[in-house]
Amino acid sequence: MAKRKPRFKPYNPDQNAMVVINYQDQLQPGTFEHAVHYLIEHKLDLSVFHPKYRNEDTGRLAYDPAILLKIILFAYSRGITSSREMQWCCETNIQFKALSCDTVPHFTTLAKFVSGHAEAIEALFEQVLLVCHEQGLLGNELFAIDGCKMSSNASKEWSGTFKELEEKRTKLRRLIRHHLKAHYERDEADTEAELDRDIRRAQTILSLDEALQKVDRFLKTNRPRMGRGKRSKEVKSNITDNDSAKMTTSKGTIQGYNGVATVDKKHQVIIDAQAFGEGQEHHTLQPVLESVETRFKKLGIADSIYQKGTIVTADTGFANEANMKYLHNRKINGYIPDNKFRSRDPKFAQQKTRYGKRHQDSPATDWKAVIPASEFQFDPVALTCVCPAGETLHYEGTRTDQNGVTRAHFQGRLLQCRHCPKKQRCMQNPTSADHRKGKGRQVSFTLENQRAPNYTDWMKHRVDSPKGKEIYSHRMSVVEPVFGNIGTNKGLNRFSLRGRKKVQGQWQLYCLVHNIEKLTNYGQLAA
Repeated sequence: MAKRKPRFKPYNPDQNAMVVINYQDQLQPGTFEHAVHYLIEHKLDLSVFHPKYRNEDTGRLAYDPAILLKIILFAYSRGITSSREMQWCCETNIQFKALSCDTVPHFTTLAKFVSGHAEAIEALFEQVLLVCHEQGLLGNELFAIDGCKMSSNASKEWSGTFKELEEKRTKLRRLIRHHLKAHYERDEADTEAELDRDIRRAQTILSLDEALQKVDRFLKTNRPRMGRGKRSKEVKSNITDNDSAKMTTSKGTIQGYNGVATVDKKHQVIIDAQAFGEGQEHHTLQPVLESVETRFKKLGIADSIYQKGTIVTADTGFANEANMKYLHNRKINGYIPDNKFRSRDPKFAQQKTRYGKRHQDSPATDWKAVIPASEFQFDPVALTCVCPAGETLHYEGTRTDQNGVTRAHFQGRLLQCRHCPKKQRCMQNPTSADHRKGKGRQVSFTLENQRAPNYTDWMKHRVDSPKGKEIYSHRMSVVEPVFGNIGTNKGLNRFSLRGRKKVQGQWQLYCLVHNIEKLTNYGQLAA
């Protein structure tokens, strides 16, 4: 009996079909793309972008800012920051086609729009914030401030002080001379392999010369970058983006910016977003607070938001004497603890015993106990210090740290420490004293009896109180989920631009994505 064969419906992949698509139907209510479309079409005034366009009488027609904004914001919400990928999505993705009305802007148009409209993006951020206020998403009860350090389009290998950059320039010149000498010696190549090697050497010389010109041009047209604070000293400049800074993060050292955000407690709406090219956060507190106050007054939300009892919280990175004085004099209801806040709380006394050390799996180091400063003879009146070996240390000066604690600093001279019999027990790294650029033993002593109560003590009293601990406990739950949403959920974890002005515009676009999502989830946007 013959075996029966199954029958299937025929198909042909090589055929054409016409599918009717309504772009409006692709933007379903309750989605982010619908919220972006509705806000731009019905709520926001995009005339702030118009002054950049100069094609009224001549030139080709430009893409409407509404189309470009829809594409960019929706792409950012999907973690897409590449303008080339945005262009590809407009060609292939139905949701991008719906938002762009089946247009495909060139990637250079999209990139130029983000980098060239920093002021207009800030005005757009304020308009969205006003919509959040009108729909009751702002509580104005508690603001939490924090920073998120992100790398930018700058190379940390091109960072250094002016002295280090001058040494780099000298090294490049030496390398060029070395390769040129080798190139002249082998000017007449005998074999094809030697000819290829000479070509590669010539390309290396051109690359080194280009790098040399880059460093030389930077040193001639810029000045050393100085840090801020009482102990102002030179910080590392960067040739590719001198507004950025080298920052230490939990994932290593990066070259980038610190995106500082101020978040309202009620629905975690970002009310202020600024980018700073410095790792230290305490310099950013006053500009941020003043920006919030100015914006709220400008939008008509509150004439003087801090006089209404609004609470301001920030972590220990924002704590120093100048900021505490500013909060006290402005009568701002702030709670910013110092770095000893947890150690003074009895609840955290047994934390390490109960939960273990924070980095208990970190590799062991060669740390060793050295002779403590308590064994040095310190005279607080004469400001002198004698080490256990009987040598008088050099007085380096008296300095006040960010917590208002005054300390006297002393350092041993190299000739003293280099031949000292107690060097092995007194110094953490005894071999450093044997080098010309090394340092001797350093100690410091607190001058408690010479310090009067300051504004840091005033803040310690506030945050150590039961009410202060309760208020400060809300900070992490307000601002940290915002950074988690932007950096982890949305994948917006680096900046693709250079220059503080441009990076701040991109940071505000990142925060716009977060705020529009809040309007999508908690607002009353029309269906």
